[in-house]
Amino acid sequence: MNSASASVSHVSARRNSTQGPLTPQVLCRQNQAFQGTAGVSAGNRASGFAPAFLDTETGQVQPACHADGRPAALHLLDGLPEAWVLCRSASGRVLAVKPSVTAGFVRAGQFYTRQQAAQAAA
Repeated sequence: MNSASASVSHVSARRNSTQGPLTPQVLCRQNQAFQGTAGVSAGNRASGFAPAFLDTETGQVQPACHADGRPAALHLLDGLPEAWVLCRSASGRVLAVKPSVTAGFVRAGQFYTRQQAAQAAA
């Protein structure tokens, strides 16, 4: 999927950029908050959702990928565009991306926040 091809009309529930950068720890807390719902990858895969990220500043949607570009089954920061990356570890792993980036899902070319995916699959 081309990162520019997803529609972004479902962005009303975006992360507040005052919350700081998106990090693996933030993703973990989000997974805990949405555990048992379609707001996590394991809970919505059967409904056709794929993990993705939205940069709310630009409207760009990026599917979740491994660092080598392979599609990821869950939210990974390593495959995001370099322009989104704020900090990397010494080994090159992404430690933080810009605060305007939010984790969500794409289904049928449409971006959904975690909350919207949970509601759409309910």
